[in-house]
Amino acid sequence: MTLKSYALAALTLLGAALAAPAALAQAKEQFFPLLVYRTGPYAPNGTPWANGKQDYIKLINARDGGINGVKITFEECETGYATDKGVECYERLKGKGASLFDPQATGITFALTEKAPGDKIPLITLGYGRSEAADGLAFKWNFPLMGSYWTASDILIQHLAKKEGGFDKLKGKKIALVYHDSPFGKEPIPMLTERSKMHGFDLQMIPVTAPGVEQKAAWLQVRQSRPDYVLLWGWGVMNSTALREAQATGYPREKMYGVWWAGAEPDVKDVGEGAKGYNALALNTSGQTPKVIQDILKQVHDKGQGTGPKDEVGSVLYTRGLIIQMFSVEAVRRAQERFGKGKVMTGEQVRWGLENLALDQKKLDALGFADVLRPLSTSCADHQGSTWARVHTWDGAKWNFSSDWYQADEQILKPLVKSAADKYITDKKIPRRTPQDCQS
Repeated sequence: MTLKSYALAALTLLGAALAAPAALAQAKEQFFPLLVYRTGPYAPNGTPWANGKQDYIKLINARDGGINGVKITFEECETGYATDKGVECYERLKGKGASLFDPQATGITFALTEKAPGDKIPLITLGYGRSEAADGLAFKWNFPLMGSYWTASDILIQHLAKKEGGFDKLKGKKIALVYHDSPFGKEPIPMLTERSKMHGFDLQMIPVTAPGVEQKAAWLQVRQSRPDYVLLWGWGVMNSTALREAQATGYPREKMYGVWWAGAEPDVKDVGEGAKGYNALALNTSGQTPKVIQDILKQVHDKGQGTGPKDEVGSVLYTRGLIIQMFSVEAVRRAQERFGKGKVMTGEQVRWGLENLALDQKKLDALGFADVLRPLSTSCADHQGSTWARVHTWDGAKWNFSSDWYQADEQILKPLVKSAADKYITDKKIPRRTPQDCQS
């Protein structure tokens, strides 16, 4: 071998030696794709949600050194809440080692539900998405954690019945659903229809064209029909517009009840006193008291690493973003218990972790989420894990809880979920999962 050949061989070996640690480091990173919408009419609501998710990743890396030593990496992709852009983001990011997706939109979820089984990548749709996906025996890759639009609408009817003095008092009442004319807004209709048949109330459905900046025709209908209650199924600019129109129409805000995506600071703060008395569902608390929030302020924001403004930390949607990312992290951690601590988990392994979450109160307290949310436990059959929510009310300056926890009525919910899930798998020619599949 010539001197030149020795030199080339040495350089090749040196290059391989230098590349090995880099490849090893890359292999020790768990990649979380982040679909977001920081632009457009939904940005005021989408931004704090996205900021919370990012800050939690930064906290886990800074405070804990990652998940059992595995650092988390992430990349955002802007969807503008549009289904086609959401699918483009999914296709672009899935090949970078994505082990789960939070689509952040029901329309995107519907599209990705068709793709996830082939790609073996689970979808976390916390409090949104396909309601029938709670049935894990039919929807192996969908996880509508903490509740669906069917649990939300059921709880709202329970609350109105309690206010009226019993379900029998709902007979003859008028309840209007003012909804975002999209897959998201249409989701509660089956449950509300079922409840209206059971209790004899008149259900009026009033669609609002997305994004919801023009609602005069909708609120003219409200003024003419004078419903006893209005359920608001809005998102983004639609919510504050609805409250302004209700004020202009003279419809009492205390008779308005929003879904949990219509019950955050961006929905009411610009309306202020005009929104006073407005009610909405709440899946989680807000404020900076929880330990996880204090940790983020100390470990992330105080070090200049915060994703958004410091005073936003702890707001309703920011906190929900933390919860979503906490579930993602805990799914990886749970998967590592089975498939190897300190290892990067695949989509299939993370799916198993999501299907075997056991977040009791002791575990939530240890994670710094004491009193932020209810305990949650999933299984092969139950991909939802919890069906609890409360009502909070805007006092003109802040949200205050105005009810105890409600749980969706399983006797109504389960048959509705089973029927819709059966129809889906029959249409798609997908078999129900077997006990053997549940163990894999």
